[in-house]
Amino acid sequence: MMLNDYLILSTILFCIGLIGVIRRKNLLMLFFASEIMLNAVNVGLAAVSKFHGDLSGQMFAFFIIAVAASEVAIGLGLLILAYKRKNSLSLDNLQSMGG
Repeated sequence: MMLNDYLILSTILFCIGLIGVIRRKNLLMLFFASEIMLNAVNVGLAAVSKFHGDLSGQMFAFFIIAVAASEVAIGLGLLILAYKRKNSLSLDNLQSMGG
């Protein structure tokens, strides 16, 4: 595969994630859409890194994977807590900041 093929794949994945972030009202689906966007960036970084023969892009991709893993751990914990309190993960229900 050529570099353009990987970049097109990365762009398509990023657009799918962006559409998910814009259109979804469920917080869990919003979370998954942001993960798709992060993985699209990883594909692009790894492809450009391999094309140029430099490992810095792959190192950034590993860094993003580590950040995404911690985001998943913390984010899912917060989502479970929000679901227990509100019985819903809809963004419309979570807009009120009741104290």
